[in-house]
Amino acid sequence: MLNIVLFGPPGAGKGTQSEKLIASRSLVHLSTGDLFRKHLNEGTPLGEKAQSFMDEGRLVPDEIVIGMVEDTIQNHMDAKGFIFDGFPRTVAQAEALDVMLKNYNLGISGMISLEVPEPELISRLLDRGKTSGRVDDQNESKIAVRIEEYQNKTAPVADYYERQGKFNGIDGVGSIDQIFEKIDSVVSAF
Repeated sequence: MLNIVLFGPPGAGKGTQSEKLIASRSLVHLSTGDLFRKHLNEGTPLGEKAQSFMDEGRLVPDEIVIGMVEDTIQNHMDAKGFIFDGFPRTVAQAEALDVMLKNYNLGISGMISLEVPEPELISRLLDRGKTSGRVDDQNESKIAVRIEEYQNKTAPVADYYERQGKFNGIDGVGSIDQIFEKIDSVVSAF
């Protein structure tokens, strides 16, 4: 089973490239944002637990997030693999994901990190903000906070996969198709 962590800062192109990977490799998309919406809308026990934390303005604990991920994996055991988009966001989540996957005799095949210089990220997010409706894409100071948050809390996940020999950095600047060709070449080697 091909299990890929697609990684990178806000505006790196993860969403765009994950769509292309899903289409070319028939992978199941695993986005924590989508999982939250699904469980909240369906009123599942995990969704209710998550809602209670969100109502208090607190982050949803890792064990609830991992539970949502595990639920999806259990329901797609016949899949060719999964693409983890926006997850794991912390080393603790990466460790928990490894433990959970091991229970199913699965593991992460590799991490692909889209590397894009900060000025390019800011430009992309401001452009996206013109059509996305996302307030956090329309304000340069909010974008800077998101990038800083990524650098401080999420970037260490790359080191975790580097230590496992699973990290693959990809230049995330160029046309969508050029970037995808690089990604596809790396994925073919997994």
